Parts: sequence; C-alpha cells; structure tokens
Amino acid sequence: MMNITKEFDTIAAISTPPGEGAISIVRLSGTEAVKIANQISHYQKKSLEEVPTHTIHYGHVKDPETKAVLDEVMFAVMRAPKTFTREDIVEINCHGGMVVANQILQLLLRQGARLAEPGEFTKRAFLNGRMDLSQAEAVMDLIQAKTDESMKLALNQLDGKLSHLIRELRQKILEALAQVEVNIDYPEYDDVEEMTSIILVNKAREVQQDVAHLLQTSRQGKILREGLSTAIIGRPNVGKSSLLNYLLQEDKAIVTEIAGTTRDVIEEYVNVRGVPLKLVDTAGIRETDDVVEKIGVERSRQAIVDADLILLILNQSEALTEMDKELLTLTKGKHRIVLLNKVDLPRKLEEGLLKEYLEEETVLPISVISSQGIDALEQAIKNTFFNQETSGKDATYLSNSRHIGLLEETNRALQEVIDGIEQEMPVDLVQIDMTRAWDLLGEIIGDSVQDELITQLFSQFCLGK
Repeated sequence: MMNITKEFDTIAAISTPPGEGAISIVRLSGTEAVKIANQISHYQKKSLEEVPTHTIHYGHVKDPETKAVLDEVMFAVMRAPKTFTREDIVEINCHGGMVVANQILQLLLRQGARLAEPGEFTKRAFLNGRMDLSQAEAVMDLIQAKTDESMKLALNQLDGKLSHLIRELRQKILEALAQVEVNIDYPEYDDVEEMTSIILVNKAREVQQDVAHLLQTSRQGKILREGLSTAIIGRPNVGKSSLLNYLLQEDKAIVTEIAGTTRDVIEEYVNVRGVPLKLVDTAGIRETDDVVEKIGVERSRQAIVDADLILLILNQSEALTEMDKELLTLTKGKHRIVLLNKVDLPRKLEEGLLKEYLEEETVLPISVISSQGIDALEQAIKNTFFNQETSGKDATYLSNSRHIGLLEETNRALQEVIDGIEQEMPVDLVQIDMTRAWDLLGEIIGDSVQDELITQLFSQFCLGK
C-alpha cells in the first residue's frame, strides 16, 4: 500500500443526492482545490488560501467573468494530509436544488477543475494510503445499508477490523515463508527438509482454520449486506399481496377478490428484525389463457428458483387444492416457511394431508387482516438464517462476494500446501502454493491487486463519493 500522496489533477463533483433540499455540497479535491475555490469566492474577509485548515467561512460564489453572484455559501477548507483523500479539499455548502449546485460545479470546471469520475474521491483515498481496498468498499456498503445491522457491519469494515485480521493472516504466512527460506539457504541439520515441511503444514492448517471461521459467517454477512431474497408464493387470492402490504406498511400491491389481480413480480425492500428482506410478491400460480398473466406465472416460477427464502401461503379456510400440492412439491428442499392464512375463518384444510408434503420447516397460522401470527413470522424469518442475535459488532462477519471468493481460493491454496506435504512433494513446489495464499489475501485489502480491478470496483460508486 502506498503511503505517500500521488500527484493528481483537481477534481470536482456534487456530493449530495439530486433533488430539492436545504443544502447541497459541491466538493473539490486536489492540489489546486483551495486556489480554484478562492477564484469564485466573494465578500471574504481574507483569501481562502490564507485561512487555517479545517475551518469554515461564510461568503458568496461569484462568476469572475460576468461578476454575477450565484449563491450565499459556506466554504469548508481542509488541507492535506488530514483529509478524506489526503489531498487539499474544499466543500462548498450552498442552497439545495440542482440549479444552484450545477451552476457552481460548472463554474469550478471553467476555473480548471475536472469533473470527478464515479468513486474517484474514494479511489484517491485508497491510492494515497488513506484506506485499504476493503475499507474503500465499505464506504459504498455504508451508503447502501438498508438496516441498522448492515450499517454496523459496514462501519466495522470501514474501521479496519477486517483489514487487521487479513494482515494478521498474511503475517503468519510470511513468517512461515521466511523460515522456509532460511532453512533452504542455510541448512544446518540433515533433517532440514523435514523441519521445513512441518513448518509449512502447521502454518497452513493454522491459517486455514482462521479462514474457515471467516467463511462460516459469510452467509449471514452477505444477507445483512445484500438482503435476503424472499419470494411470497401461493395460488391466487390466498393473501400474498396483503402480506406484502402489511410488511411494507403501505398499499404497494393491489388487493381484490378477483383472481389474477397481481400479474407481475413486485420487488420491495423491508427491514425485519434487523434483517433486510428483498420481498418478491409473485403472481398467483395457476393455469391461465391470459397472455399477460401467463408471463407473470412464469416469472413466479423463476422467483422460486432464485429465492433464498420461500413464504408459501395456503388458505386454511379451504381444502388443499391440486395447485397447493404442486407448490408444496415445487418448493420442497428450499428454505421455506409455510403460512396458513385466514385463521380468523373456520378451518377446512386437512392437517394430515398437509403433513405428507412437509419436512422440518416452520408452519405458522396467521391472519393478515387481524395481524395474528405476524410477530411469530418475523422471528421465524430471522431464526431461519440467524440462530442467535445478529451482531454487527462481530469483526469476523464476512459480507462482500469478492472477499468471500478470494478466501475460498485461499482455503484451496492452503489445502494444496497440506496435500503437497503429505504427498512428499518438493518443498519449493509447495512453497508456491503458500505464496499464492499470501497473494490472494493481499487482493482483499489491495496490497496485491491489478489496476483493472481497482477501476472496475470504484466505477460502481456514486458520483461525488
């Protein structure tokens, strides 16, 4: 990781979301940031180039050419290296609204700044050693967090807890590799190769155990980060859209007594006991001649395949139908919770017949209309994937797909080290796999990563961050 600031041109962008609001922020970063901001400042008691770092100053933005005053603003001046990018930064706090902010941005560009690329501020923070790659990725996770738990997870990663753990694992491998080199270059005993093999295999097993512990948390961490894809499945008019509306606390889906009202898949995010759910309300699965509804039914079937969790709703006030049986068979083997809706009505569903289609999944009686059983449903959703309380404070939670993939590769490389020693392969060949494990861990924090990957990762960031 680089620890000295690189020379870049000065970039500018609007850092606040588009739309009306009290304040918009236009951000500058680079060696010319303060100079450029000073060129458009007006009514200042002193030049912005003379003010102390990390201070904020009242003034106006004025076009140097037309002399027109654009807005009344506050200039926040922060000098390198104690800034987000480790460069000089000026943040212009202007009145909210896209017109004013855009005019100020265009004015800065005419004074010599360049429009920032998506994620370029965070990319500079990484390139200038302000943070490693896993911390930079946590910035976007924090912005996109949908629950308190996913926010805590991102904050822990941004705070460097994952980075610290990865660096410890790399250090363990490095110590083993250094000892191997010493034994090879300066052999003092006849059994030096045997000693070297013991060092490699013991260290590989130790690091592999730590990696396995991290990977054990990956499923829960990924759910907290990306959300749990949850499909609400059932035949028409069993209460799918009513359940979606209840969980969302808004009338997102149209609810009528007419079968086939929902003709397409509706997706919405909701926070259930700290777990973000991507709820998918599907069209009722049935045989139909309606062309549009038929497309919706096919999408519903695909939703079953793609879902992490199935909420299968049955109407307990009616006997089990052939379509109910088909859905019970279709969702068998998936993570599912079977909901017996409309318990406020007399029961007609045969319990013995239903048990023939069940395994060990949770079966809950509910009534969406009277809210009966909804609390138990929310707890069951959480318990399905989290046997204990979710803990964003747990520094070992792994949530990023890229990190998970690299750790799985690391685990395989370490296993190859162990297998190679057991098969009595030459130490120098086994050493290659150990070095590969060290490099793979380095890719997580950016110590060994290609420029193309860095560009791809930061291009996914929002403009102005």
